[in-house]
Amino acid sequence: MDIQALRTGAENPVQAERRDLPDVAADLSDAFADDVMFDWFLRNDARRDAGRLRLFQFLVADMAFGTSRIERPAAGGAAAIWTPFEALKPTPLLTELRALPTLLFATGLARFGRLAAMRETMDKHHPMDRPHAYLQFLGVARAAQGRGIGSRLLKAGTNRCDAAGLPAYLETQTERNIGLYSRHGFRVIGENRPRPDAPPLWSMWREPAIPEI
Repeated sequence: MDIQALRTGAENPVQAERRDLPDVAADLSDAFADDVMFDWFLRNDARRDAGRLRLFQFLVADMAFGTSRIERPAAGGAAAIWTPFEALKPTPLLTELRALPTLLFATGLARFGRLAAMRETMDKHHPMDRPHAYLQFLGVARAAQGRGIGSRLLKAGTNRCDAAGLPAYLETQTERNIGLYSRHGFRVIGENRPRPDAPPLWSMWREPAIPEI
């Protein structure tokens, strides 16, 4: 993995095309392999990795592609999914039914309720009173983490928001990432738990930067 190429590519990311989607899903699945929230709701058996990958394949190809902006370094290894405010609508029933086998495979029957609780909490606390860009996912493959790739990819997205005068919103379940997002202009606006035994989920909002005169 060429780390310098990934760093350079993250500064000027490309939009993923359909042929890139399997790699995007694989990179995000790898990036979230040790995530505390995924650890909480994913099945806890030998099919966990397969379930996580299949979940991201669905989220990327069936949910995000065509409605969201999927950015990545040209060489892959990381990805960001930005969903416009206009696309943040309740999921149609047909889509929910189509997703059900994938979701059940990812969680197993015993933990499906945890995933449902997380989604309900995210929907409940997502501010919908103003147009904004929603950073749904930002992830870097584990072999490339800690090299500034995620920060560069994030800056490319917030620069675009600033140019459009658009606020941004995200959730993070990783406390150490609060500092990263704060350095890029986000502030914590809420802390919630899907259930008492769940990890906390921090909501963060960013106003667009005012251009210097």
